[in-house]
Amino acid sequence: MPAQFDLIVIGGGSGGLACAQRAAEYGAKAVVVEPRPLGGTCVNAGCVPKKLMFYAASLADGIRDASGYGFDVTLDGHDWPALKAARDAYIHRLNGIYAANLERRGVEHLKATARFDDAHTIVAGGDVLTAPQVVIATGGRPTVPDIPGAEFGITSDGFFALERRPASIAIVGSGYVAAEIAGVFAALGTRVTLVIRHERVLRSFDTMLSAALMTQMRQDGIEIVDHAVPAQVRRVGDHHELWTADGRILGPFECVLWAVGREPAVEGLDLGRAGVRQYDDGFIIADRYQQTSAPGVYAIGDVTGQLALTPVAIAAGRRLADRVFGGKAGRHLDYDMVPTVVFSHPPIGTVGLTEAEARDIHGEAVRCYVSGFTPLYHALTEHKRRAEMKLVTVGPQQRIVGLHVIGSGADEMLQGFAVALKMGATKQDFDDTVAIHPTSAEEFVTMR
Repeated sequence: MPAQFDLIVIGGGSGGLACAQRAAEYGAKAVVVEPRPLGGTCVNAGCVPKKLMFYAASLADGIRDASGYGFDVTLDGHDWPALKAARDAYIHRLNGIYAANLERRGVEHLKATARFDDAHTIVAGGDVLTAPQVVIATGGRPTVPDIPGAEFGITSDGFFALERRPASIAIVGSGYVAAEIAGVFAALGTRVTLVIRHERVLRSFDTMLSAALMTQMRQDGIEIVDHAVPAQVRRVGDHHELWTADGRILGPFECVLWAVGREPAVEGLDLGRAGVRQYDDGFIIADRYQQTSAPGVYAIGDVTGQLALTPVAIAAGRRLADRVFGGKAGRHLDYDMVPTVVFSHPPIGTVGLTEAEARDIHGEAVRCYVSGFTPLYHALTEHKRRAEMKLVTVGPQQRIVGLHVIGSGADEMLQGFAVALKMGATKQDFDDTVAIHPTSAEEFVTMR
């Protein structure tokens, strides 16, 4: 006889775990099916280890800046294997914490690969499970381009597996992952070449942010090769050459890293047997309530192709459980005004509409306020990094519909401003707020 549950969650990433645990708090009998270490991409090969690498790179920057503050220090080297060992040990501890949290809430964990037999029957290894509610939360995986020699490159997964820091690297891509990894490697001493298909990085972001980041990247010694479409990778001895479609030969590089997007991790699920429809690119179609084309089957997180951010997956999973098991009718995730941060060097924070998006929607009703300055921290340092800020407002009330910042501390200052924008703050609300001095954040409430 199949084992019966109230909820089956396929995938043990942040979204799936959040959904299962919230459902269990309402008394649901839940099971998570996940063969790999718990925590998904975020914990194992994403935001958590990425942020630790960001801190390492930031410390390298701090050591270089220390002489400006009277310290007699030099950056004589960096022990990459020691950093990796400490980072991996921390991640392993997190895996255990996630397992303990499931056990404490009475959520079962099956270490098996899942596939659908029908919409409400799951085959997981040698077990058969049934439930009236099934959640697909299998996440995504890095895309590898279909070109000759692509196998010589690594992805972000391979980045976290590196046993030593390469002396030179070509990073192919222009999104979050490319920008973040480029900054880490450059700060720790690797010669970095960033290869992008178009004219700028972070093309979905406000142009102010991408322009400022590219300027800073170049000042940090990162070479940016634009309008370059990879055609093949050739191994030359112990190094690699990257050939572009227009005939350029880049390199040689000790390492090539692909950061060209992510694709849904849906292989082997047999979604057709469940009647779950997908877009042409494989992502699962789900409505605002995370409902797929199969009644009682939901999809959350990166597998849907909607805002591939860990807090988004967590929020969607919890709201789904609130509605289905908590009696909170209509509860769902609002994808508007979701803040996000890029842990580049310096970091970027953004929430709401870009200036271009706002003008497309609101036309002449848009007014922007901008500011650029060198943060006080750099008053005594030789190496300078500017901060750039922008407020995008709409209408006679000047409601703030977009807020964008690049600069030291952008990652930490954004959260509070995101709350304000979510609540409908206006420029006057910002003007009426007393500034905290001396900080970079005060610039947002003093703009003219």
